[in-house]
Amino acid sequence: MSISAADRDVIRRLADRWMELASQPVMAERKRQWTALKDLRAERPMVLFETWSLLGYVADDELECSEPWLRGMEKRMRWTIRQAEEVGDDIVLEPCWRMGWHVTGTGWGVEIPSHNAIDESGDCVGYRFDHPIRTPQDIYRLTPQTWTVDRKATHESCERTAEVLGDAMPVALHGTEGMHAGLTGDLFRLMGNDRLLTWVYDEPEAIHRLMAFLRDDRLACYAFMEREGLLGLNNHWTFVGSGSPGYTTALPQADYAGKARLKDLWVWIESQEAACISPSMFVDFFLPYLAEVAAKFGLVYYGCCEPVHDRWRQVVKAIPHVRAASVSPWCDKPAIAEMLGRTGVFSRKPRPAPISGPSPDWEALEEDLVETVRAARGCCLELIFRDVYRIHGDRPRLRRWTELARDVISREYM
Repeated sequence: MSISAADRDVIRRLADRWMELASQPVMAERKRQWTALKDLRAERPMVLFETWSLLGYVADDELECSEPWLRGMEKRMRWTIRQAEEVGDDIVLEPCWRMGWHVTGTGWGVEIPSHNAIDESGDCVGYRFDHPIRTPQDIYRLTPQTWTVDRKATHESCERTAEVLGDAMPVALHGTEGMHAGLTGDLFRLMGNDRLLTWVYDEPEAIHRLMAFLRDDRLACYAFMEREGLLGLNNHWTFVGSGSPGYTTALPQADYAGKARLKDLWVWIESQEAACISPSMFVDFFLPYLAEVAAKFGLVYYGCCEPVHDRWRQVVKAIPHVRAASVSPWCDKPAIAEMLGRTGVFSRKPRPAPISGPSPDWEALEEDLVETVRAARGCCLELIFRDVYRIHGDRPRLRRWTELARDVISREYM
């Protein structure tokens, strides 16, 4: 594939700026402090604004490359550099361009059509599925997946990228990195919310059969990746939970010899779709299957948008190597803080509504921060602002929130 000199120059200029930022002493210091946090010896709360969901954070008309795949690379570069330059949070830029293996699965033998909704601004922010499992008999239509890796295409992609970057930035073929096991998310796509909530009463054996199928499917996938040498360590900037980077000295295991295994990695386990299920029924129908997947890994980040305070003790009992808890806007902050102490990371997600839209509610944002920091005083705390979609071009509000967070931390936590 022929790459124009103009496209190459754009990418290399951005790579130069990326490497310049990555080499700054503050990046090494942030990395050290993230590591201390995930090692449960936090020196201070860490602050991160997750920008990837922001609509138009980097507009298409800002892109200069003409080649489509380079436009994607350019956008990712501009996006990351912009956050590092403007937001003032604890983002870390590592001095390489990471790439993963080209892995594909066959699916479960059923179609799950999705239908997207376009809002008044022309953005696609909502969707629904046509769920294929409508009766218990439909479960027998499911077939176990198989996976393949295209090593030739992977290496060609890495070589093509390295050619474009030249000496500006090294390329690292680094495996799969992020590992997500949201089994009830798969369950929802297969059967829908109504059946998920009612079949625990009406068809309990069908729920167990589906959860066992999804557990076995996920374990088979992970075993394939381990067997084929496709795993990559994720004790670095890779998100190992909902917005949470994985820096830690607890991984890999002491007997690590250069080839990553599942037990050398973080895994993200969550069950948002079971939030309306009582803790006792959650333990009966869902937690055992999640725990069996979690057992293969070294450390676990648990939760996303679901409140976890009402089932945290059961989670820890089933998954003793859980290291972090997602504290969503629906979570009882004092309760989870008391249970966590310094045995796990208090991974707080502030409410996105007050900072979204044309006019942020700074009073509400400060109130949320004060409540969080007071509740989590003494905990290993990270503030991860995520699920923000629209800021109406007002990028300076991101830095203002970061500065507000640091001010509240200095007043209420330190």
